Amino acid sequence: MIRTLVVDDDYMSASIHTSYVGRIAGFEAIGEAHSGAAALEEIGRLEPDLVLLDIYLPDLSGLEVIRRLRQDEELTVDVIAVTAAKDVKTLRAAMQGGVVHYLVKPFLFETFRDRLERYGALKQRLDRLMEADQGDVDHLFSLLRVEGRTRLPKGISAPTLRLVVDSACNAGADVTAVEVAEHAGISRGTARRYLEYLASLGSVELALRYGATGRPEHRYRWLGPVGGR
Repeated sequence: MIRTLVVDDDYMSASIHTSYVGRIAGFEAIGEAHSGAAALEEIGRLEPDLVLLDIYLPDLSGLEVIRRLRQDEELTVDVIAVTAAKDVKTLRAAMQGGVVHYLVKPFLFETFRDRLERYGALKQRLDRLMEADQGDVDHLFSLLRVEGRTRLPKGISAPTLRLVVDSACNAGADVTAVEVAEHAGISRGTARRYLEYLASLGSVELALRYGATGRPEHRYRWLGPVGGR
């Protein structure tokens, strides 16, 4: 099992990431930390294989956490950045610090699972190698490469999907298709179709709420990380 520590200052996001890790074969969430100092303490105590690290932390930035980790030659922990930080300066600094992947919030569970599974395949291969020739090196790097974008089913477009994801993510509570349609500027039927697609991926949760009329109201709650910070 790949022992994974989740670091995020948002308790809800940390909890969601932990549940995501638990849904992926071969991975085990062993703890959470909500600050840079706590992350360093938990890494020293738990000795995880992998850290899912937010960049925006209340004390030390995630970049500073990475820098301090790399100063300790005895630590061999890998890091995947999971953050809302999109600026190129931060991305470059994270890459220079040796992050394995960089996930930008908000994202779908499928994306999260894909990146962790690619990392898992890489780690498994590295653990078996004693010495790598050029072919091995090329194969190792190919394991992390994402070939293009995930093909969406017919009737689902990437721009509209992003509008619906943003609407559901930023709502802060469960929403109806009508509310998503109004916020995203699309029709009610389109909003419902996209929300049902997200529900099929496990990125939103569908709940039925019964009112005075007896007819259930479909409400959707975003299960992915909350954006913003």
